[in-house]
Amino acid sequence: MSADIEVVPSTNRKNAFRRRGLLAAAVAVAVLARVFMFDHQSLDYIAFIKRWYDFIAANGGFGALKHSFSDYNVPYLYLLAALTHTPIPVLAGVKIISVAFDLVLAFFVYRIVALRRPGGWLPPVAALVVLLLPTVATNSALWGQADAIYAAFSLGGIYFVLRRRPWLACVFFGLALAFKLQAVFVFPLLLVLALRKWLPWRALPVVPAVVLLLDVPALLAGAPLKQLLSIYVQQAGSYQALSLRAPSIYQFFPAGADAAVIRPIGVAVTGLVVLGLVAAVVLRRATLNPARIVLMATVSAILVPFLLPSMHERYFYLGEVLTVVAACYLPRRLWYVPVLVQGAVFPAYLDVLFPKGMGKGGQPGMIIGQAPPGGVATPPPGGGRGPVIMGGGPGTSMYEPTLEYRILAALMALAVISVLCTAWREFRRS
Repeated sequence: MSADIEVVPSTNRKNAFRRRGLLAAAVAVAVLARVFMFDHQSLDYIAFIKRWYDFIAANGGFGALKHSFSDYNVPYLYLLAALTHTPIPVLAGVKIISVAFDLVLAFFVYRIVALRRPGGWLPPVAALVVLLLPTVATNSALWGQADAIYAAFSLGGIYFVLRRRPWLACVFFGLALAFKLQAVFVFPLLLVLALRKWLPWRALPVVPAVVLLLDVPALLAGAPLKQLLSIYVQQAGSYQALSLRAPSIYQFFPAGADAAVIRPIGVAVTGLVVLGLVAAVVLRRATLNPARIVLMATVSAILVPFLLPSMHERYFYLGEVLTVVAACYLPRRLWYVPVLVQGAVFPAYLDVLFPKGMGKGGQPGMIIGQAPPGGVATPPPGGGRGPVIMGGGPGTSMYEPTLEYRILAALMALAVISVLCTAWREFRRS
């Protein structure tokens, strides 16, 4: 009998060691695959991120933050400023920052799934699936975008909510918001949690407090307070198109629809839908548990960018990750949703990463941020992200709805409906 007792722990240790070894190997493969993408220079990198880096390097590093030269909030610019003081090439450095947060993102996915399925293979598999999602891998390593940063902090906030550590959760949500405005896509969850007393109201001010605290270094460098506080307002007004390649509901609108009229209506409708869902959960007095909290976060992260106008394809990033987490919590109901979301978003990623460079009607276009022969690159109106194609005729835009994007929007609509129906059934049970 004593021999049996000794064998079982030994077997468990071997299984755990084997699991860790396979996990480390898989993570190494995921990182190596990203390294092979490092040489690609996206249009966004050329027109924006590289230009910001050069401005910072030419104006004294952190001292450059007193100037207004970017439409990103200052925490990301701090990272670029730190990068200027290293020997790392700018393209590699920008992507290393994003890939590092890919790993942080996968870590929090692992921890959230482990709360539901402790031990076994599912938590590490979920983390690896997120690392290997086409949109996650290309966002950081091919595109050089920073969506993994706010998503990682958002997942950290959700993890600490599930652990009933509200103050730390709000710190993480504040960090997420400080890096990207898109963190607000999951903030309806905070409202539900506060109304249901899962989260104390007095913890919520921590979110804006963290954002303001991260502005302090820029203030000390000489940046005007008004400039720092208005950065997200400027972002929100940078684009007027109903959809900026996002597979959203606006792909079903006819080309030439009056965006000036539809945009405010779309914002109002989105707000009403979100408040209606919050009220439905609160009034039903359903018992909250980790599965329902994950579902609420997923619904919010995928529904809001689907309904809001002027969304980019990347704005589904947080929803893409959360659909994987939700599928691990309720696999029988949601296993296919991450597939639908990737099928809806990744083709749009490819369209951005490898643009045809043609204006409407097959006429050559000029991509803003890319200098024409003998000319100077022109930044997009409002300092926004671009690229926008010009030169194909008055008012030409690459953002008009097409059949291809309507198909992608239909896939996203199926994903949204699936998550909503699952949430409705889950909350009906109580």
